Amino acid sequence: MASVKVEAVVREQNRMGECPVWEAKSGHLVYVDINAQKVCRWNSLSGEVQSVKLDARVGSVGLREAGGYVVALGTSLGFLDWDTGSVATVARLETDKPNNRFNDGKVDPAGRFVAGTMPEALRPGVWERRQGALYTLFADGSVVRQLDQLDISNGLDWSPDHRTFFHIDSLTYSVRAFGYDLQTGRMADRRPVYRLEEEEGMPDGMCVDAEGKLWVACIDGGRVIRVDPETGTRLRTVKLPTPRVTSCCFGGPDHRDLFVTSASDGLGPDELRAQPQAGHIFKITGLGVKGVPQCAFAG
Repeated sequence: MASVKVEAVVREQNRMGECPVWEAKSGHLVYVDINAQKVCRWNSLSGEVQSVKLDARVGSVGLREAGGYVVALGTSLGFLDWDTGSVATVARLETDKPNNRFNDGKVDPAGRFVAGTMPEALRPGVWERRQGALYTLFADGSVVRQLDQLDISNGLDWSPDHRTFFHIDSLTYSVRAFGYDLQTGRMADRRPVYRLEEEEGMPDGMCVDAEGKLWVACIDGGRVIRVDPETGTRLRTVKLPTPRVTSCCFGGPDHRDLFVTSASDGLGPDELRAQPQAGHIFKITGLGVKGVPQCAFAG
């Protein structure tokens, strides 16, 4: 078995790197820096990083069949034209909750964009509870609210057979599963999958591998963990050289590399000096598993 290797591939101090998406046809890793209000794109061949600055915090990004990207920014969903940097707003939501914003999102296997909201912190590490929700954006531009009363809607993905939806509500330290109707996008029959121990950190972003196991990024835990959703057991821990690990996705040749984002915001001056790789994006190789190609929004 190959030895596991962790290397920083994007050596930039992202404030809140999140939501990595592998764009296989171009060899780009697309991701967001929430607090810098940017969508970024790393060219895996040249090493160049490009970015587009937006006018609100951007929680997540997804591929789009028509070109460009689908984005969740502020409390809006829209389409980003990469060449012009402009966003065409499709839906404005939660206008009655000025302290809320969109957070993590992902395109489902039927080409719908699923993204959730959360409140901004009242002070560091303190959030108003049960203010978030989870929405589905359909190809025709309509939006359906799927879940509500969430704390911090976060990591999400689907089982390889598309029948199960996995979701993290960060403040509960839990990963949950729902039955998923791929025809309608509806979620039902919630069940617990895994609850993180405090020393593992708080669960943040997440992705599924081709074997149906979950990879969970643990913010302030400095690690990603692999979880078996059937048994609720942790199978593996991979530690990273910075504590604020935020999200992950598979990419690279045959989707065998795990890309992991991180954050520098939330660390004090002394911690930043001690953690020079805070905010970098890492590539983990030698895991012996591969991921599932990312889906593109159908609209």
